[in-house]
Amino acid sequence: MQRAIWVLWPSFIVGGIAEAVFFTLFDPMELHLFGEVIEVGPMAIYTIGFFAFWLVAAGSSAMTCFLQKPAADINNFCPLKPPERPIGCPRRATDDCCEEAATGIHGAAR
Repeated sequence: MQRAIWVLWPSFIVGGIAEAVFFTLFDPMELHLFGEVIEVGPMAIYTIGFFAFWLVAAGSSAMTCFLQKPAADINNFCPLKPPERPIGCPRRATDDCCEEAATGIHGAAR
């Protein structure tokens, strides 16, 4: 839940700011989609624009949260044996490396 708030709240703020800036510069009734005039009212264009900006900003925030994770959490792979793992590693005391760690990444024995 906390991660969803980290993604959705900042992206909501950015979506609102982006919509305000965009529609300050462009009139919604003069927008064209694939060369055709958009036949909906301005309130619908504002709404669609806000959700589009919010979606783009949410995607950016979600990607930031994903890339913030350490590689070990994403890949669930630890190439070091337990005694060689750094101090503070949560898996230092366990011997739960996957088989690739024992044989090496390319299958060659260490």
